[in-house]
Amino acid sequence: MFDDPNDVPLRLGFLLIDKFSMMAFTSAVEPLRSANRMAGKTLYEWRIYSVDGQPVEASNGIQIVPHAAMGSVEREKILVVAAGIDVQRYEDDRVLGFLRRMARTGSTLGALCTGAHFLARAGLLENRRCTIHWENLGGFTEDFPEIEVSSDLYEIDRDRFTCSGGTAALDMMLHLIGRQHGQALANQVSEQFIHDRIREPHDHQRMELRARLGVSHPKLISVISDMEENLEEPLTQTELAERAGLSTRQLERLFRKYLGSTPTRYYLTLRLQRSRQLLVQTSMSILSVALACGFVSASHFSKCYRECFNRTPRAERAIGGTSGNGARQSDLPPETLVAGLA
Repeated sequence: MFDDPNDVPLRLGFLLIDKFSMMAFTSAVEPLRSANRMAGKTLYEWRIYSVDGQPVEASNGIQIVPHAAMGSVEREKILVVAAGIDVQRYEDDRVLGFLRRMARTGSTLGALCTGAHFLARAGLLENRRCTIHWENLGGFTEDFPEIEVSSDLYEIDRDRFTCSGGTAALDMMLHLIGRQHGQALANQVSEQFIHDRIREPHDHQRMELRARLGVSHPKLISVISDMEENLEEPLTQTELAERAGLSTRQLERLFRKYLGSTPTRYYLTLRLQRSRQLLVQTSMSILSVALACGFVSASHFSKCYRECFNRTPRAERAIGGTSGNGARQSDLPPETLVAGLA
């Protein structure tokens, strides 16, 4: 895959799943188009498929008209699954059967954003390392504990490649173009998109805490990092302070000054955000979600959840995790959600 410079034109098939990520899809296709233009010849071709051959709608509401239905495909050398939001709610065994059939024919299989979920459900990530969008990472590991999953931008493991979504697809495709036709061409394509650096596979998906929070105090960054890494078994405020070399009073002053919150309230919100992701992305029981996020009982968890999100965990699961305008409250930063716990 992407190793033979004489394999020209190299064709890829893209299977679009309803509510797929338009950003991830276009970030994967556009580098191929640009590579053709920069090279002055057709290095890559692509075909787009939907489940039934009908237009498929992205998560932003834009429809893409496919070339054909997936059932008409006999074989694709490379097949990429593009998915997006609410992937855990998508039920269609035809997709899994199609992916298994492609694997049996020797296709290299890839996934964009949450497309890895379909490869996993089809049993096609066994003994393979993969990645998925950071928001889905917790739910994915709960659903597929036997699969090795990372938080890296993208993973290429033999005949499987996966990327976390968004612009990570651009970096992955630039990497693959460079492997097949040289780094000079990959750099030319990158420049065309005003993309000043081709990120490596093991770059992190999420922004550094310093940039994400808009604060630069090293001890505060250290404490929040400890919080994010210890959600299932929360550390006490005293433990957090000691690990950062602070007194508990100094710790409280830092949080009030920079985040307008207390350490306890901020930590609780982080745990509630994680619980919300597990509620809408997995079939875990409410008690299991509670325990996975550091709550000692379902009743205490439900009380805290309702105070933060204005609905119970059960109601959250029933509506699928979107607010009235379609936005996910779990996307909001803890400092915004903290107000609901005041």
